Parts: sequence; C-alpha cells; structure tokens
Amino acid sequence: MFELLTSMFKEEWRMHSTMFGNLNFALFPVLIFGIAFMGAFLIPLIRTIMDLSLLVLLVHAGFVLMGIMVGSFGLMGKEIMNRRFGQASLLAYSARSLPVSEKKLFLNFVIKDIVYYFFLWVMPFCGGLILASPFLGMGLYYPLLVLLTLTLSFLTGLCAVFLLSSGYSRSKKAFAIVIVIMAALAALFIFGFNGGITALLPPLAVFYSLSAETLAVSVGLILALFALSMIFFTSEYQSSEKHYKNRHTPLSRRLARLPAHDLVAKDFIDLYRSGIGIGQMIFSFLLPLVLIWVMLSLMGGFLSEVKLLMIFAVVTGVIASTMYTWLTEFDAIASYMFLPLQMSSVMKAKIESFAILQIIPILFLTGIALFSGTLVYLPHALVLSLSVSFYALAVAVRLCGLSPSSLIYSAKVFLTYLLMIGPPTIILIILAFINPDLACAGILLLFPAQYLLESGYAKWDAADFAGF
Repeated sequence: MFELLTSMFKEEWRMHSTMFGNLNFALFPVLIFGIAFMGAFLIPLIRTIMDLSLLVLLVHAGFVLMGIMVGSFGLMGKEIMNRRFGQASLLAYSARSLPVSEKKLFLNFVIKDIVYYFFLWVMPFCGGLILASPFLGMGLYYPLLVLLTLTLSFLTGLCAVFLLSSGYSRSKKAFAIVIVIMAALAALFIFGFNGGITALLPPLAVFYSLSAETLAVSVGLILALFALSMIFFTSEYQSSEKHYKNRHTPLSRRLARLPAHDLVAKDFIDLYRSGIGIGQMIFSFLLPLVLIWVMLSLMGGFLSEVKLLMIFAVVTGVIASTMYTWLTEFDAIASYMFLPLQMSSVMKAKIESFAILQIIPILFLTGIALFSGTLVYLPHALVLSLSVSFYALAVAVRLCGLSPSSLIYSAKVFLTYLLMIGPPTIILIILAFINPDLACAGILLLFPAQYLLESGYAKWDAADFAGF
C-alpha cells in the first residue's frame, strides 16, 4: 500500500518536473505562498469596496474549482497520457499488469491527489495568510479556520468530480443519472429548504459557524461523494476496433475560407476522435462557469444583475481562453517537425480553431443574459468576454507557444501570466461597473493582443525543439 502510494507521488512529480522543469515546478508553491502573503495586506482595502462575505465566497469557490480541475482524471487522464506520451501510462490504469485491485489503485490515487495538491496549492495559500496575520493584528483562529474550510472546499470539488468522471467512464447513462441527482439535491437545498449559499457549499457553513454539526455535514458530504465514486469507478475502458471514414477532405472543403483549413479540420477531427470533446466542455468550461454563476447569483444583494453579468463576462473570457489548451494537449511538437511547416503556421491554425470554438461561450453568455433578464446588455458582455478571451490567448501564445499547459505549474510563466492578465481585467471590470457602455473598451485589448501574437510567432519560429 505505502510502496504504491510513494510510487504514485514520484510519478506525479516526474511528470510535472519533466514538462515544466524541476526548479520552475519546485518554486510554484513558493509563488502561491508569496501571492497569498502579499494579498493578505490588501484585505483592509478590499473591505472598503466590497463586503468581505463576497471575498470569502470567491476564495472558497476558487478552491472548489481547483478540486474539480485536479479530479477530472477519470474522463481524460488515459487519453491525454497516451496521446502526449506514447506508450506511457499512469499507475492508476495498471490494474491488468499489476497484482493490485482496481479499488486499491483508485484509493491510492485519491490519497495521492489529496496530499500532493494540498501541499502544492492549499497549504502554501493558507501559509501565506497565517504568516501575514500577526502584521494585520489578526489572531490565528481565522487563518487556521480558513485552512480547514479551504481544505474541505478543495476535497468537495475533488470528490464531486471523481464521482462524475468515474460514472462517465463506466456508463454514459450512469453519468447522466449522477448529474440529475446532484442537480436535484442542489435545487432541493436551495429552493425546497430555502437554503442559502452555505447549503450549497457546506464548508462555508463551517467557516461562519464552526460546530460539530456543520463539520459533520461537510465531512459527511465528502465521504458520501467518495463512497459513490468508489462504487462507480472502473479502470476498464470499453474499447473496440474502430473504422473511420475520410472526414478530413469534406471538412476541409467546408472550411475552405479559412487560410489554414487543412490544419483546422485536423484539430476538430482530433477532438472528435479523442472521445473527450464533450467531457472537456463539461469539466473545464460548463461546470466551472455554472458553479461560478450560481455562487455570484446568490450574492445578488451586494451587486446588481448587470454588474454580475459584467463580472461573469470577464470570468467567461478567461476560462474560454483555455480552449487553446484543448487544441494543443493532444499534439506533440515533434510530430510537426518533419512537415514543411513553421511553428507559427501551426499556431495560426490553432487560433482559427479557437475562434470557431468561441461560439460556445457566446451561446453560454446568451443563455445567462436571458435567464437573468439582462439581455439588453448582452452585446456589452460579449464584447468584454471575447476581448478578454483573445487577449488571454495571445498572452498564452507568447509565453507558451504550443505548450499552454506550462501555464499551470511553471512559477515564472504563471507569475508573468498573472501580471499580464490581472491588471487589464480588473480595469475593465471597474469601467463596466461605472457604466456598462465602457465595457466596450475591451476592444482596446485586441491591439496588444495582435502585438503579442506577432512577437510570439517570431519567438517560437526561432526556437529550437528537441527532435525524435
């Protein structure tokens, strides 16, 4: 048991350090610690412009989303490993080759993820707050309480998505049933029992009223989600011999108006044949955004519907920019090296595919505007969202080229990304709060975005890549 667990830790470290470099990856928790430490000194200023309950909500929701992102291995893990690393695979999928049961492998995997990402994300963040607390005249009670509730929030997101992805890997019908049950329970808590945000997110109840009862409810929910995920879990992926028609030629003809229509057609065929296109949309786009919208909606007493829409438009733009990762995560740069193509040509094709995928956030924001009764401000929200999305894409291209996943755990790249994305988005939110018409100022982001793209093309065309 312990040997298997330590092997999984080594596997996780080696995978990340190989992709991002040992030093860059090792410094990532230090970066999170520093951001939390410096951010703690802004709390008195934040209190003057927003209710602290909103800040508490946003931080806890962020750690729920982090758990969701970490836990979505069941749907995508095997495919990503095989497509990016050839015959390499995770120990979590080795039940056939090792004398270990599926359940034992899964249990070790969950423990590994909990401990590994606790020290990578949760502990550094809370450590920064704990260190800053004496300088703010704050006792240790609240920092330690935040450590407890953020850990519970992270585990809630982690176990919830384990359940969803485990159900999906076993059966599409089971997955649909789990989604319906979870949605029904959430609706029952909120509408049936007139529950507030603490009913939807029990760790918040622990934060506001620490007691044996609230702690038991929060821990009980986590254990229930984990127990159900153990029931649904299987490492057996049903596979069979598949035959595909030539979809590239007809699809390329339909996209003939695009300069890189051949490569764009390949991108969409890759998404389709990978079998995770729907999962990508659910786990990395729709699920986080739905959760964020629900959280923000419950704070309607502090912000108007229009301001909520503007905040949500910016958040949607930032999350939509990660669609570039969907298009690159299955591609190894070396696979293009024997073709008469520059890296910039491949990137331009990815950007054209990215532009087509933006129909998803457009439709999503339209639905949100209809639901919230703010349809008149939909054009403002779309301009804001798309401007932020393409600007964030340009930053990712400039910093990472065809490897945007290095944004996650490379300390240097992550810090640069935050510094380039944070100030413009904050300024746009402030302008939209002053007057929704000023949200159209987001168009100005397209000028630095164009510069970043052009400089990114030159940078990556001149870069040397390892061959076969």
